[in-house]
Amino acid sequence: MKKLQAISYLAPNWFGFYEAVLAYLDRILGAETQLKQGECDPLLDPLILKDQLDLAFICGLPLIRYSQIVLDQLQPVVAPVMQAPRYRNRPVYFSDVIVNADSDVIKFDDLAGKTVCYNDPGSNSGYNLLRHRLLQGKYPQQFFSKAIQSGSHQNSIRWVALGKVDCAAIDSVVLEQELQDFPELYQYLRVVEALGPCPMPPLVAALHLGKSIIQQIQLALLEPDAELQTAMQRVGVKQFAAVELADYNAIADIYNAALKAGYESL
Repeated sequence: MKKLQAISYLAPNWFGFYEAVLAYLDRILGAETQLKQGECDPLLDPLILKDQLDLAFICGLPLIRYSQIVLDQLQPVVAPVMQAPRYRNRPVYFSDVIVNADSDVIKFDDLAGKTVCYNDPGSNSGYNLLRHRLLQGKYPQQFFSKAIQSGSHQNSIRWVALGKVDCAAIDSVVLEQELQDFPELYQYLRVVEALGPCPMPPLVAALHLGKSIIQQIQLALLEPDAELQTAMQRVGVKQFAAVELADYNAIADIYNAALKAGYESL
């Protein structure tokens, strides 16, 4: 088998776990996989646009937006199911709206006129769900006094902890991992509201790999070996679940509803 090209468009604090997943697939498939951290918007990445990517760990929003334009290129294979009780044995996650621990904010309404930061405007957890929350609550379009792009969930977490901005919406899995890696952050942060749940970012495969290989990948990850199970336990993953593209339509619905209602930006 040729060397497989893989990329992660997700937060880098799980990059080591994605390496473990691909190392396992290499053992099963007898392949060699090269994993890179994505450095641009997936919708603008030439590797995807030219169908040169074999595997990707990707947010559900760019996945479903791209797949509605370019049919029959990317297929969701599996998504992680987290161990924590809040996930209820489903491949879902939340967007946790965080504020500084010393903030006077108690509930979402109190964020009116506050400053917010977001990792990327193409992010479901950092932007899409937060914008939809404004629509749900019938808040004015200029609800926040200022919205600033931080560049990553990790940056957003630290900006809130340092008081640089008032709030941010963070992928719950990323936040949990960051607090595990840097427990000193606990004392500076507080969750005001959890948005979601939403379908968990999946591992997707390019259809050019062929149905047989994609099926092998899915079956292998549904029955991980002891080495991968150890890596899964380190990041709080209970198991993988099979997913399909239709599972992510709800994210597109949220995105389209906000735009249709005039909520073009935070």
